[in-house]
Amino acid sequence: MTHPYVLTLSCTDRPGIVAAVTTELAASGSNIAESAQFWDRVTGRFFMRIAFHAPDAMTKDEIERALKPAVDRFDMKTTISDQARRPKMMVMVSKFDHALLHLLYQIRVGWLDAEVVAVVSNHETSRRTAELENIPYHHWPVNKENKTEQEEKLIALVKESGADLVVLARYMQVLSDNLSKRLFGKVINIHHSFLPSFKGAKPYHQAHERGVKLIGATAHYVTPDLDEGPIIEQETERVTHAMSADDFVATGRDIESRVLARAVKMHLESRVMLNGHKTVVFG
Repeated sequence: MTHPYVLTLSCTDRPGIVAAVTTELAASGSNIAESAQFWDRVTGRFFMRIAFHAPDAMTKDEIERALKPAVDRFDMKTTISDQARRPKMMVMVSKFDHALLHLLYQIRVGWLDAEVVAVVSNHETSRRTAELENIPYHHWPVNKENKTEQEEKLIALVKESGADLVVLARYMQVLSDNLSKRLFGKVINIHHSFLPSFKGAKPYHQAHERGVKLIGATAHYVTPDLDEGPIIEQETERVTHAMSADDFVATGRDIESRVLARAVKMHLESRVMLNGHKTVVFG
């Protein structure tokens, strides 16, 4: 019997990294199922993702000890994730629920392997959806007076539920700098790709009025810089003058749902690595 893991690592690039890691994995009796690597020539950093199956009796600590000679030799930053453990995520949503519904559907059909441990919203709109899926629903309205209090409740819920990831599925509230820093790398947001051209209310209607020819969506990690966090996934689609503003909205919602689901999947499968203000995404 074997147990599935994923190892991700980064370090300064130099010869021998791949050989050192794969040699230690082979010596431990592990079998490599998938491997991908990237050398960023601008920064000189090397990134690698290895999916492997370790002997069932071997613990994660034992794997880390087996890899220690290679890690120390190349001064690597490493993460080992247990792929047999079903990851947990919390979804935050406001009034528009298309992205939430798509995530739940992809979980139901098995394309997305995750457990939604809570739905948090500043509106009651999605309560029925959560109840049908037997997911705890938290209605926490947010205003200037209670924003700090509500965010502390959110942090507590993340810890209590054991959520590995927080997904902003069209959650129309800006997270504070403090919260963004505390959960850095654990919060994914989706937004239309018109920024900074069309901000505020009804961006698709604004785009329609300006006659744009491409619309799309961007999924990214949340940082204190609003909508400027490291990008995970994007998609665009052509539109024409014959389409109405409502057609733009419908097309945009479809793209948002797909892009967010793909970004969540890649994150949960440890396919995304931070590289400064950018990401390395192993497909």
